[in-house]
Amino acid sequence: MPTAEIPRRWAWPGLAAVLAGGLALRLWGIGQGLPYVYNADEADHFVLRAVRMFGHGLNPHYFANPPAFTYLLHFLFAIAYGGGAGVQRAFALHAQDLYTLARASAAVLGTIALWLLYATGARLFDRGVGLLAAAIQAVAFLPVFYAHLALNDVPTLAPLTLTLLGCAGVLRKGRRRDYLLAGVGLGLACASKYTAGIMLLPLAAAATARYLDGGPRAGGRVLVGIALAGAAALGAFLIANPYALLDYGSFHAELVHQSTLSAEAQGKLGAPREGGLVYYLWSLTWGLGWAPALAALGGAVMIWRREPRLGWLLVPAPVVFLAFMGLQGRYFGRWLMPILPVACLLGAYFTLELARALAGRVARSRAGGTSDAAPKARGARGGPGLGRALALAGAVVLVAALLAQGLLHSVHSGLVLSRADTRNETRAWMLAHVPPGSPIVVEPVAPDEWARERRRSLSTSGDPYRWNKYPSLRSRIVNGALTPGASQPVGIEDYERTLAPALIGYYEAHGYCWVVSGSTQSGRAFADPGAVSQAIAYYRELARQGEVVYRASPYARGQGPVSFGFDWSFDYYPLAYHRPGPQITVYRLHRGGCAR
Repeated sequence: MPTAEIPRRWAWPGLAAVLAGGLALRLWGIGQGLPYVYNADEADHFVLRAVRMFGHGLNPHYFANPPAFTYLLHFLFAIAYGGGAGVQRAFALHAQDLYTLARASAAVLGTIALWLLYATGARLFDRGVGLLAAAIQAVAFLPVFYAHLALNDVPTLAPLTLTLLGCAGVLRKGRRRDYLLAGVGLGLACASKYTAGIMLLPLAAAATARYLDGGPRAGGRVLVGIALAGAAALGAFLIANPYALLDYGSFHAELVHQSTLSAEAQGKLGAPREGGLVYYLWSLTWGLGWAPALAALGGAVMIWRREPRLGWLLVPAPVVFLAFMGLQGRYFGRWLMPILPVACLLGAYFTLELARALAGRVARSRAGGTSDAAPKARGARGGPGLGRALALAGAVVLVAALLAQGLLHSVHSGLVLSRADTRNETRAWMLAHVPPGSPIVVEPVAPDEWARERRRSLSTSGDPYRWNKYPSLRSRIVNGALTPGASQPVGIEDYERTLAPALIGYYEAHGYCWVVSGSTQSGRAFADPGAVSQAIAYYRELARQGEVVYRASPYARGQGPVSFGFDWSFDYYPLAYHRPGPQITVYRLHRGGCAR
């Protein structure tokens, strides 16, 4: 399916620019929030578990997320710090360095995925499509933003796209090495993120196309290729997740538990209620961009008409993925990541074909508008040159429109993430204004270490609390009433359900005179006030009784606030953001024990 092919001498410099730009966007602001890790998933999963493996062995004892990225970090840490003792010492003294290394690893893997996407596009279409597809993904907001965090979403794109590259080879050549490549990629991708298993559909489509093209005599070669791909996938999966077999009971139990959590009705306070399919379609308009998303839709239609077997390779996977994920009870924009490479390929193909068609129409129109034979002949001879010029001009305009939204918001993201987090600013203010040892209340918007002295010591006792921190994740509210003797532990998702106005009197009676509130917690209550009326009353009473002594806003002057959401309140996509973090308010109480 040739389009306007780009010569190799131009494609390679273009690819180098895309890779360099993509890596720069992914590394810009990579130290956000440090030395504190504010993303709960980043704090609880991969880096922490990679370090713990030095104490209890390579069994992760955790399979809710597959461990391939954890193992990669484990071995990178061992190399960087000279083994387990060095890693554990570094984590105790300056954990931010390990998180920086882990985030940089995610950024590099995300950049490798761009190169693999270029190679896939070049194999399926031509170098122009491959280059444009890589450029779309290089600037798209979701893969850029999440490359700044030590999570498995972006790293999974590398083996996932390797699977697509192998599938492209199976479709075009049908060689055994193509089946092997697709199988290895699939196994590694599934060992990084379970939902990457959607890439099984393109592999099945490519193998089926080879069989149909070759007839019965090709059946044996296809069966051998499928067996090779299956064995490679299983082998790669077990190499990157060996305890899925060695500790199968735990693996199966946690996999079932994770599936149950994803499928259950949305229980997160403040979560959207319009349904998963609508939410994911909306997420495509900003996570990938309006123009690339619409171009991908156009590419899907166009490719079905021109080459159905290629349509079977590229189109069913994102459709099935959206349908499946849309039926789950929980949904977040970053969960779209596994289908973005396919969307980028379809969008790039449609855009370049559209530019070529428009240029050809203009060239034909100019050649047909001459008044005598000689000019017509000259027009006909000049047609190809004119068509190439118009194709280039049209392609530039369309490509700019395709990349503008993602580039704007990804550059904005780099600017935002390179500035101090509101929680870091708040802590600096409290160090200067709140005496050490003062009882304080901090909503669960920051990790426990935020309230500690952060002394350099391997001993836990050497890093005491700076302030006497109220246990916010232990509820004293039973059936809506304050019960001082109660102390029921709760999860961060249920914190708002533990609030009631009576707590303010309890704070004052026990000397908790400083209350730190963050919009990523209060916003959940105000997004669904009917579900937590007591929490709404609590915040209103806190605003009435408390004196506001400090505010830290993430918004630019005159901008905001952004309505609460589990994407935009945490990934800072709206241009209203100036720095990362929630809106923080510090209150000073003055009644009861706080009157002094």
